[in-house]
Amino acid sequence: MPNPQLSIMVVDDTKFSSAVIGHTLSQAGYTDIRFASSAMAALAMHEERAASVMVADWLMPEMDGLQLTTRIRQRDEQTNHYTYVMLLTAREGDNVLGQAFDRGVDDFISKSAMSEQLLPRIFAADRISQLINRLLEENQLLARNNALLEEHNLIDSLTALGNRRYLLQRLADALQRVESRGGFCSLLVLGIQNYEDMGTRFGEHVQQELLRGAARRLQQLVRPMDVIARIGPGTFGICTVGSDADECKPNSFRRLHDGLNLKAFKTSEGYLSLRAGMALSTLGKNDPRIDADQMLQGVEAHLEQAWATNLITEVRIPQLV
Repeated sequence: MPNPQLSIMVVDDTKFSSAVIGHTLSQAGYTDIRFASSAMAALAMHEERAASVMVADWLMPEMDGLQLTTRIRQRDEQTNHYTYVMLLTAREGDNVLGQAFDRGVDDFISKSAMSEQLLPRIFAADRISQLINRLLEENQLLARNNALLEEHNLIDSLTALGNRRYLLQRLADALQRVESRGGFCSLLVLGIQNYEDMGTRFGEHVQQELLRGAARRLQQLVRPMDVIARIGPGTFGICTVGSDADECKPNSFRRLHDGLNLKAFKTSEGYLSLRAGMALSTLGKNDPRIDADQMLQGVEAHLEQAWATNLITEVRIPQLV
């Protein structure tokens, strides 16, 4: 059964031919039929409201059916829409039709057999255009949903740790807790100095093996209540809250520094060693207020100093404000 709401555009510079096609389609039950006497007029109408099926004469002045199809395809790409293009032709031969298919034409109707071929081809075009446009809409919806999920995602897919967004949320909670209840919040940023070099020498697969190994080792070394996340390609962040300032000194985190630097990691390329540097900042109740993002960026900025000294660089609050 025909779909009465199918949007059909007939493009033909011959009024008689357009009238015959329009009459046949109307008799079959189609109601959304528009007529254009030239390719340029068809493009203007299509831009105003896209057609689902376009029936166009191959040979027209100024712009023929192939050129019209090219322009329609360009428009479809911009609008996430698919227009089923059907050309009316008296031309024959595989080479001619093959050229038209390469240009994006979907189907042909021989003018000599139009009375027999038109409606069956329109029925098929209706099904195919609906299917393609539904798939385009579903893909667009899927892309929007994926973007929304990514926007709210809190997990790093490679290491299964939290990601940067997760750390910032937990760090903001920790800073709020210190402000209201007292105590101390420490942020440790750990950067692998030879991360890029490992990728260049051994490839991305080994680079990822090292990251996963570093993540597992850090999980074993941190305290149960500490928050750990991968916050950059070769960078990890650890947030911890304590009641005693001595718990937040660089020496309290020496085990993490030594755990990554002094013991090699087993990979598919053998045992490889990492060079990791650490920068640390601690904020107490009486220190100036800063937000989580400001604190994280301030500590990250001191990683190069940590690499140069091979020590845990302590970042004072005045350096962050």
